[in-house]
Amino acid sequence: MPATDTTDGLTDFLAVRDRLLRIAAHIVGGASEAEDVVQDAWLRWNRTDRSVVRDAPAFLSLTTARLSVGVVQSARVRHRDAAELPTDRPEPDADPAIAVERGDGLRHAVVRLVQRLSPRERAAYVLREAFGYSHREIGDLLGLTESNARQLVRRARVRVDADAIRPASSAAEGRLLGAFLQLASTGNPRALAEVAQDTDQADGCTSGW
Repeated sequence: MPATDTTDGLTDFLAVRDRLLRIAAHIVGGASEAEDVVQDAWLRWNRTDRSVVRDAPAFLSLTTARLSVGVVQSARVRHRDAAELPTDRPEPDADPAIAVERGDGLRHAVVRLVQRLSPRERAAYVLREAFGYSHREIGDLLGLTESNARQLVRRARVRVDADAIRPASSAAEGRLLGAFLQLASTGNPRALAEVAQDTDQADGCTSGW
């Protein structure tokens, strides 16, 4: 049923709007498209019975991710021959995490990060650029000082646009994608920090790679 606490709902939405824009942009790949997705997320939030929503940021993040995937899938369908369309496309009410995994934009972004960044740089970059965490928060999650976290993010920004790449590990891609999805759906950043630590060991590299 429509919510009546419009003021409170707007406050909750504005508190995470920047995060929602980053999530949408990472999936749909464009600022204008991301703005449209976030506007749609607001309209749905405004019609939601917020009395049953336990965690507004998590709900809004998941809604935004799901809407973004819908945009990507619609664009892909428009540009593919009907005979080539997959027969196992998720239904509109399918698990949103599965739908997000199939979003080409997000998967390509994950591959790019794995090819260019060390595990710790990946975590710091996603926390900062995709979800808007402060350098102090990133440092607390990764066991770094605020200054070191700032340097890590700055180095990651340079490397993510560099030409030098290494073969992308499918296992590393899966861990990073899974951590992104968990953070988007639950609002819990711990998984990303933990996955980054696991990847440090599995990939045999350090944050200084």
